[in-house]
Amino acid sequence: MTPLVSPDWQAVTTEPDGLSESPFWHSGESRLYWVDIPARRIGRVAVLGLQAQGEVEYWPLAQEPGCIAPVQGGGLVMALRDGIYLARTWHGDLQQLTVAPYDSTRLRFNDGRCDPQGHFWAGTLYEPKDQPLGVLYRLNGHGLHRMLHGVTTANGLAWSPDGRTLYWADTAAHRVRAFDVDPVSGQLSGERLFHQMTPKPTGWAWGDAAPYGGRPDGAAVDAEGAYWSAQYEGQRLLRLSSAGEVLAEVKTPVPCPTMPCFGGPDLKTLFITTSRQGRSAAELAQYPQAGCIFALRVAVPGLAVNYFHG
Repeated sequence: MTPLVSPDWQAVTTEPDGLSESPFWHSGESRLYWVDIPARRIGRVAVLGLQAQGEVEYWPLAQEPGCIAPVQGGGLVMALRDGIYLARTWHGDLQQLTVAPYDSTRLRFNDGRCDPQGHFWAGTLYEPKDQPLGVLYRLNGHGLHRMLHGVTTANGLAWSPDGRTLYWADTAAHRVRAFDVDPVSGQLSGERLFHQMTPKPTGWAWGDAAPYGGRPDGAAVDAEGAYWSAQYEGQRLLRLSSAGEVLAEVKTPVPCPTMPCFGGPDLKTLFITTSRQGRSAAELAQYPQAGCIFALRVAVPGLAVNYFHG
């Protein structure tokens, strides 16, 4: 394992979001897209190198967006609290593709993205966080399908470069699992533990002397098949091999990174979204850029975003 490093991250945004998540790079537009969950909005900005070009544009929504993905032919698919929607244009009308199959007073959609076949997958978060009632769903032309269950907070969804391995994390359990995927049917098999993070010490709070490496939030996979996992409260990213071994730790500018993605013309720009939601006044005083989006150049390119085929 390489030692912890402090790379030269650049802030892409200067006005922090509450909890930014679900970033993706739109190569046709040279734009980065993401969601701000508590503010109920989607953001986007043109990026050149490590710098934003122009102002951030926001699209206010009536509900919290858990995750988004680009649509083949234009537009966005988005998982909101009460269902999954399609919009063909920015600020366009929302077409509900499916109603949320859960009690929306206690659950909402969280992390998700499209698979290489263009189907949209989205997991749920059980907001009381005292039971593993989160589920992973897959939306295709035949409807919404329940694929996995038994987590408190669905996160870390990603696929290997050949599309035959699916990764899925349960943030509360500090655990990432891997599954074999049938690329035609999407059916999952061969469940196995991919990586177990060290649980949070009892009573731990930011600023404590007790060490804590964080818990797995969103993730992305690079062209070598390495899995990049944002470690919430750990102030780092972990780069894990396809066997689940730690290849590198990359220190982040703020304590709560939420999800990485790769972008830029060569897919060698690593973006991370971050959070400031629920953080203490002392922590925010030390890290005023919490909630901003950051970028870093890396040696290994990532995988391009998959588009929703409808």
